Amino acid sequence: AEMSIVFTYLVLSNEDYKWWWQAFLTSGSSGIYVFLYSIYYLMTQPGFRGINIASICIYTGYMALVSAAFFLMTGFVGFFASFTFVRKIYAAIRVD
Repeated sequence: AEMSIVFTYLVLSNEDYKWWWQAFLTSGSSGIYVFLYSIYYLMTQPGFRGINIASICIYTGYMALVSAAFFLMTGFVGFFASFTFVRKIYAAIRVD
């Protein structure tokens, strides 16, 4: 969430107010990392050559679902943190 807030601050300081999806994707990208690491883990197992293709498909499918859920969860947390940050900084602005 902290990286999403920093990224949102940098986007807002460049006067780009389309930060909504960028905040979600910044935090959610950790789900992509989880999926890529699961593929790396599968490939580096010593008995990988003897694994049935159905088992590989099931493992990959479940890890895709878990990674997508992780993407959505962390994306929501990052978006909500950025949303709260933006509300706080704009609430502090006084127009006289």
